[in-house]
Amino acid sequence: MTEYGRGAGSEPWHPEDPLYGDQGWGAQQAASGQAPYGGPEQQPQQQYQQHPQQQYYPQQPQDPYAPQPQYAEQQVQQGYAEQPQQGYPQQQYAAQPAQPQQYNGGWDTTGQQAAMPYAGQQPDPYNNGYAGEGNDLYGTPEAYPPPQPPGQRQAPAVPEVPEQGGEWDAEPQEENHPFFTGADDGEREDDEPRESRRSKGGGGGRDRRGKTKKKGKSGRACLVLAVIFAVGVGGVGYVGYDFYQKKFGAAPDYAGEGTGETVTVEIPTGAGGSEIGQLLKQAGVVKSIDAFVQAQNDDPKGKTIQAGAYTLKKGMSAANAVKLMLNPTSRNSLIIPEGKRNSWVYGEIDTRLGLPAGTTKDIALKKADSMGLPDWAKGHKNVKDPLEGFLYPASYPVAKGMKPEDVLKKMVNRASSEYGKQDLAVEAKKLHLDGPWQLITVASLVQAEGKTHDDFRKMAEVVYNRLKPDNTQTNQKLQFDSAYNYLTGKSNIKIGLSEINNNQDPYNTYKWRGLTPGPIGNPGTEALAAALDPTKDGWMYFVATDGQHKTEFAKTLAEFNKLKEEFNAQSGQ
Repeated sequence: MTEYGRGAGSEPWHPEDPLYGDQGWGAQQAASGQAPYGGPEQQPQQQYQQHPQQQYYPQQPQDPYAPQPQYAEQQVQQGYAEQPQQGYPQQQYAAQPAQPQQYNGGWDTTGQQAAMPYAGQQPDPYNNGYAGEGNDLYGTPEAYPPPQPPGQRQAPAVPEVPEQGGEWDAEPQEENHPFFTGADDGEREDDEPRESRRSKGGGGGRDRRGKTKKKGKSGRACLVLAVIFAVGVGGVGYVGYDFYQKKFGAAPDYAGEGTGETVTVEIPTGAGGSEIGQLLKQAGVVKSIDAFVQAQNDDPKGKTIQAGAYTLKKGMSAANAVKLMLNPTSRNSLIIPEGKRNSWVYGEIDTRLGLPAGTTKDIALKKADSMGLPDWAKGHKNVKDPLEGFLYPASYPVAKGMKPEDVLKKMVNRASSEYGKQDLAVEAKKLHLDGPWQLITVASLVQAEGKTHDDFRKMAEVVYNRLKPDNTQTNQKLQFDSAYNYLTGKSNIKIGLSEINNNQDPYNTYKWRGLTPGPIGNPGTEALAAALDPTKDGWMYFVATDGQHKTEFAKTLAEFNKLKEEFNAQSGQ
């Protein structure tokens, strides 16, 4: 039905409704010049602008199949003039011809409108004081709900149609989420439905301005998304390129033989290609580890690079670095042979570090306890050098710029590591020795007097047999020339009896029974193994018949005297 309940609609009001056929509220003009709601005709103080309405003329016949114009959608707000709204035509049902209706105040059978009896003829059903008071006909449970005043009526929801004379707006719906618009919640205007905002009087122009504003926000959102997409694509491309370079590309490398700046790089024992490459890269010699590993694999002798200190140049190509490390002149390593005394080692360190003679020896004697000696190697009496026997025979990096104490600590640590591979305390007890210290001392004597691996085991048996309490041939005296040479710092083969008998030094085994106070040199692995596993053939004597390379052994004094005669004949004595 229509807004005011006058025209033919799809669902007419109930016939028992007292306002059936009512012309509406005070917005209509009174019939026959009467003032609405029974009062005298008054001048309006505040009028609301009304939409022009389509009027039905009784002289014109009504086509039941023709579309009927409907009243325009309107909304009255207090204090504001109403804006014109676009009306929408509705199609009447074709199967329902217009039936003539007859009721008070409505349309008569001739199509003419009769005057409505407002004043005094019909009470005000809403008790609003305009007419005489009456009963509320809508107060019963069976009654229809009362109609709402014009200012509170809700317009029926109708689909949007294009403006007259225009076309549909093909513009897609804009996103209004803050993520796309860039607006905060306070800036959004979608707290109310779209239809409610459109009906507030803003009109099409306001809606178009809103769309223009959202267009700008949508553009910024698209720009942000484009930037994010570009960054993502760039990141993926970089990762892919980096992966390809690592897997298939050539490793970064310098070119040439390097700059004039030299560095010393220390290569530890057992280091492989990757570890060496890491050390060289940290020192600035090569550009990458992979480049060095590749160059080492390409060189037939690349795997023979030994531990030691190497003097190299910064910024070298990996191939040149490998080539230089294979050259002995670049290797700044000190190799300690088996059996060498500490005095020789100290002199070599001073020379390589460019220090005055005796510098390293003084540091060794003063700082012996801080060099890393095991507890069983400390506190022994009459020891000439606490580090003797602990500068383990091996190769050590020694180059200018290094400190003597650092070099000595590496040697002592190596000796402690090698000696710790076996339980020397248990082994010493089996051999009737007083702890690991005496075992190392035996190994140093074996190393000094023996010439070959077989000699070492026999020499070890000679030592143990002479130390036995029941030894009546030498009376527990070792009588080793090597021990006497150690205390004198010499290596003489010919030693006079008067010299030996007059020297009271504890290291003189011709004068004193038992072992020397400590080692007389630095034994190697074979000498230590021989000291742990001597022969059991009864050897008691030995003579270096050629004076240097050949050693012969004897079990009895008679055999020893025969060997001694051979030695004197060869030496011209």
